[in-house]
Amino acid sequence: MKTALIIGAGGQDGQLLAALLRAQGCQVWGADPQAQPAEAGVAWVDLDLFQPEAVAAAFQRMTPDECYYLAAFHHAAEDAGLQLPDAVLIERSLQVNVLGLAHVLEAIATVSPATRLFYAASSHVFGSAAGGLQTEATPMNPENIYGISKACGIHHCRYFRRERRVFAAAGILYNHESHLRPAKFVSQKIVRGVLAHRRDPRIKLELGDLEATVDWGYAPDYVEAMTRIVRHPMADDFIVATGIPHTVRDFAQIACELAGVDWRACVQVRPGVLKKRPLSLLGNSEKLRRATGWAPTVTFRQMVQLLLEHAAREEEAVAKAGG
Repeated sequence: MKTALIIGAGGQDGQLLAALLRAQGCQVWGADPQAQPAEAGVAWVDLDLFQPEAVAAAFQRMTPDECYYLAAFHHAAEDAGLQLPDAVLIERSLQVNVLGLAHVLEAIATVSPATRLFYAASSHVFGSAAGGLQTEATPMNPENIYGISKACGIHHCRYFRRERRVFAAAGILYNHESHLRPAKFVSQKIVRGVLAHRRDPRIKLELGDLEATVDWGYAPDYVEAMTRIVRHPMADDFIVATGIPHTVRDFAQIACELAGVDWRACVQVRPGVLKKRPLSLLGNSEKLRRATGWAPTVTFRQMVQLLLEHAAREEEAVAKAGG
């Protein structure tokens, strides 16, 4: 039986990946500093990423066939109304996104050399200067702390596979959504706002920038790409994206149409709710498609429908439980 360790198993991607690996017949261990994995059948591992001896001991004990490093600190996603100084954000981002990764890579190189590692990087490594479609050859030019730390993580993977012969692959992930996204993400804000307006037309969905353009994909497709990348004969860097742009307006209009409401009556533009304009990035995943045969299976419209249907079922269940 193939064994896999998911570091960052409590997040959206970790939960979806655990379910996929379990369905494939893998024995799955999960580690997460924030929460215990919710996926049934995942063995919980207490792993302190910042203690290299403890990390090495864990890998020597488990010797997993595959390791997925999904742990990440992203202050935008962690936002709770608290503005942290840049120095603190840099320290925390480097600790989770780079230092913990370095300890895992060192442990693999030293005590578990057969382990294959997947590192979840981000399109933020490219920055706004990367126009058109980005490829793996596009220069990295990150403009925020998260992107800087993720670029550093990619370079760590490259170093360890070149100098230490570790199988360390990086997936440069573009935006990918599922029902597991927290409510603060725009995808959930839209579907829940549309449903709220359908219940009570006086409730408006407030959005900051309808023309913001995003390369959105369906998260279960993206975690399936992770497994293909880690099982490819050669470790490499791969972009995981759809390459198809959609605006926030597109998302809201489709959600309203599927819910049977007038989007003009539902949506209210409030520039003040926009903390910052998202990077407009489009990824070219042709290298991944040629190497592994991967391709998205869910269209943008289908993704919006799936998110809307799941949110509606959740709200219905809550209403029944409360009534």
